[in-house]
Amino acid sequence: MKRKRIIAGAVLLVFISSMLTFYLTRLIPLAYGEAVIIPREEYELMQQYSKLFQVKNILTNDYVDKIDQSKLVDGSIKGLASSLGDPYTVYMDKKDYQDFTTQTTGSYAGVGIVVSVDNDGHIVVVSPMKGTPGEKAGIKSGDIIVSVDNVKVNGNNLDKAVSLMKGPQGTKVSLVLMRDNKLINKTLTREIIKLQTVSSTMLPNKIGYIKMTMFDENTSADFTKALNNLKTQGLNGLIIDLRDNPGGILEQCVNVADELLPKGLIVSTKGRNKKDNQVIYAKGPGLQKPIAVLVNGGSASASEILAGAIKDRKVGVLVGTKTFGKGLVQSVIDFGDGTALKYTSARYYTPNGVNIQGKGIEPNYVVELPKNYVVTDTPDLKGDTQLIKAYDIIKSEIK
Repeated sequence: MKRKRIIAGAVLLVFISSMLTFYLTRLIPLAYGEAVIIPREEYELMQQYSKLFQVKNILTNDYVDKIDQSKLVDGSIKGLASSLGDPYTVYMDKKDYQDFTTQTTGSYAGVGIVVSVDNDGHIVVVSPMKGTPGEKAGIKSGDIIVSVDNVKVNGNNLDKAVSLMKGPQGTKVSLVLMRDNKLINKTLTREIIKLQTVSSTMLPNKIGYIKMTMFDENTSADFTKALNNLKTQGLNGLIIDLRDNPGGILEQCVNVADELLPKGLIVSTKGRNKKDNQVIYAKGPGLQKPIAVLVNGGSASASEILAGAIKDRKVGVLVGTKTFGKGLVQSVIDFGDGTALKYTSARYYTPNGVNIQGKGIEPNYVVELPKNYVVTDTPDLKGDTQLIKAYDIIKSEIK
């Protein structure tokens, strides 16, 4: 028995030693003189990227000027992201990331136009922000940006185009736009762009009107305040204006939807990883009053999530023209050193299971604006045909 126990112990010791060796050699590099044993996964990764290291060594040793290694690394990472051909997947250096965060958290000096990339790889204006140099210069949703300060731009260098349009307050920037197959030159003076995203008023018959210009980190709280204020005035129905709203933070959009929808689905997201698969529900009870949502070709992303949920859940109707068609979800990884990676992590689907990427959402009532009519911050029940239609619909539903 004693001998058997000794043999059993020896076998167990050999097994434990083998397992430790296995895990150590897979997880921890081991040095033997000049040689280093590394995990198989690392070795295979080094083999896969061997040419990248070769190029790095050649440039470091033989390039005519001394190489800034940090720029070399940043450029390599940017190349990895851009190789996917997805304009929404980008590595952001410190300046890029700072510019990106100001879009949703503060103010910046620029021209106040929101841009995206269409299916043909053009940089297209989603919407000019109200009261900004872009709007004052007559830039319109659907305009294609050809160049910025004589630098040609397209969907492959979207971030560069955005960066070029920003700059010190009071400085000028020149844009070449394509509209109706004609080139248009615009020179704009950069201003401080302040992000105020929610405005509201009470229309006749106690029909509330709330306009949201984008979804930044304060939008849902400001929306709730505006809605509660309208309720205290005896709200009978609500018009939500999402025209030229390019989207923004998904969470903010969901919070707004939760105020409006009865218990049930708002949106679902599906990605390659389980963590990106979400099903987001409204808690209810919702507004429980007639709702009409104004949309157009400048309504994109988070705006389409809200509009799609209201339409699919039959809580309200959409009035206007077809939306932009951006059905992708971006995630941001902050590396903690001022840089970040923004990448497409999932596609979102409306309650009816529709992904509108590249297609947009058709409104329940297609209504065009009069030619050359410009929507202002003040609701116009005499000339704004889309608003008039929405108002008439709500008025007819008031009990």
